[in-house]
Parts: sequence; C-alpha cells; structure tokens
Amino acid sequence: MNQRFDSPRRFRFLILALVIAACLMAVPSKRSACQAEEPAARWWKGNLHTHSLWSDGNDFPEMICDWYKQHDYHFLALSDHNILSRGEKWIGEEVASKRGAIDSLKRYQARFGQDWVETREKDGKTEIRLKTLDQFRPLFDEAGRFVMIQGEEITDHYHALPIHINASNIKELIRPQGGDSVRETIANNLIAVQQQSRRVGQPILAHLNHPNYGYAVTAEDMAAVVEEQFFEVYNGHPSVGHRGDADHASVERMWDIANTIRLAEMQAPPLYGLATDDSHNYFGNRGSSPGRGWVMVRTDELDPHKIIHALMDGHFYASSGVTLNDVKFDNDRRELRVSIKKKKKSTASRRG
Repeated sequence: MNQRFDSPRRFRFLILALVIAACLMAVPSKRSACQAEEPAARWWKGNLHTHSLWSDGNDFPEMICDWYKQHDYHFLALSDHNILSRGEKWIGEEVASKRGAIDSLKRYQARFGQDWVETREKDGKTEIRLKTLDQFRPLFDEAGRFVMIQGEEITDHYHALPIHINASNIKELIRPQGGDSVRETIANNLIAVQQQSRRVGQPILAHLNHPNYGYAVTAEDMAAVVEEQFFEVYNGHPSVGHRGDADHASVERMWDIANTIRLAEMQAPPLYGLATDDSHNYFGNRGSSPGRGWVMVRTDELDPHKIIHALMDGHFYASSGVTLNDVKFDNDRRELRVSIKKKKKSTASRRG
C-alpha cells in the first residue's frame, strides 16, 4: 500500500511509526512487542511533557489538564522541572502575567469556582496557592476516559550543556545526578530512575528530552548510553533545535545515526522515538503551546502502569499530525500492516 500526503510533516511521522515497527522486527523487546495484541486493546492518546506554574509554565495545572481532556487526550503527565506537584507552594498573580498569561486568575476562578481557588494578600500583592496532584487528580481521572500520570523533568547539565530527562509514572522526586561528561550525566539520571522503579515496584518510563536543545547531545552520545531506550524525536517547543543547522544534524537524522551505530556496531537495542508538546504557554497558539506532539499507546486499559508497560513494549507510535486506525505486525510472515485515518485536508492514493 502506497500513501501520498500533502503535508511532508505528516508523512514524516507516518514513517516514524513504520520505523518503530521495523525496529521491533529487528530487535524484539523483553516483553515480546511483536506478539499479537489482546482483542480488547485499543489506542490511547497522551502527552508526556507538560509544564505548569509549578515550574516555568504560565497556567494553573487544573486549567492545563482541563485543556487536554477537553481536546480528547486520554492521559497526561505534568513534568515540571525538578519538582513534583506536592506540598505548599504560593505564586504571585504577576508571575503568570510576566510569562504571557492573560487574566489567568479570573479564568481560573471562573472555571473552577471561588471556593476552589485559594488566594491571600502578601506585601500588597495577591498570591494563589497551587493545588497538588492529589488534590486536582480526582477532578479529571475518569475510568476509560482520562488519567493523570505523575512526572518530573529531571533538569541537569554538564558545564553549560543542558541535559534533561523526563520520568513518567514517577513516585518520588529525583534530584539531578550530575556527571563528568554528557554521557555520564545522561546515564546517571537514567540509572536513578531505574533504581527508583525497582525500589518502589512500579514501571517508570525515562526518556531523553530535546537532544538538540543547546546542541548538548550528539547522535554518538545517544548511541553510547545503552541505558537510554527512549528519546524525543519530536518536541513541540520552538527553541530546541529540532531541525538542526549547518553544523548539527536534525533530530530525525540523529535517530538514524544512533540506531545505525547501535545495531551495526554495538549489537545493542535500538532507540525509540517519542513525540511530546513540552508545553509552557497556554494563551494563544504561539510559542510552546499544547497539541503539537503526542504518543498513541495501545493497551487494554487506561491505567498509568499499563500505559508505561505498553510504551516500554513498543506498543505505540509518535505523531505530530498523522492518526492511524491500526498497526499490526505478523511475526511469522514478517508482514507490517498499517491503516491510516484520512483527514479532510489530506489526499491519499492506494495501490495494492
């Protein structure tokens, strides 16, 4: 089956889905990703990289969760920098305004009510208490419809080079681990996530964020850190160097290079590409706004643990526009079948 789309960007992420499946053909996961799905399994849409006023986003977490749920997402991880949505935290009303928010407090009160929103006056300024995940999760979690996943962006660096690792379904805060090189810094943080996962007895997905941000990470670095299994092949933030430049490969090209090194030279498992929003701005469509990149995950239940297990098994595809009705792989026949959901503004031709 051949497909033609009017958008090169959409076509790229169709290819992305096919490459993920091809990687599974070459190197099956520990949990046999090539096995047939259970009949009840279905696709769930979610974003794993999201910022709120708990760190450097410009809206309240409930407003952000509400946006994603209303836009037909099924799961969301809030992943603020080096912090979980826990404990007592107050912010000045002007903080959101300085980050580009418009009437954020009024909108917040109008949506969730005066009784929900806690304010106080301090030094002549209005402050708002940020709700914790445990407080606002019951507003959004709905069986078979939407679930929150606790996350953190472990924000580290090697000298001036930013090294950021997202941990999804995390239970406890992980401090940046540091290291004596880019590779060691990445590895140390990934190992810290693995150690917590084993200690608390729940799956946690760690992935490398925006490798071209600050041009901190090379394809060779990505290949060398064998603890790394997932990274952002697409990040919706406009300032992360996604396309590269005259001196740096694009992130998609880095993926090709890294996997070639792993498969041909290291006999190591391939890297899997995720797509995320990295959303910070929720007023207007400019900047790092929501709805740009996501993952579609196939599992039989909308549950944080099952979502993470499915991602680790390779039962997902990443997209910034293409929606697939289904992806099936016959391990015996080595046959891949893809059904693409057609959009009104796209044109498709098929040849058998």
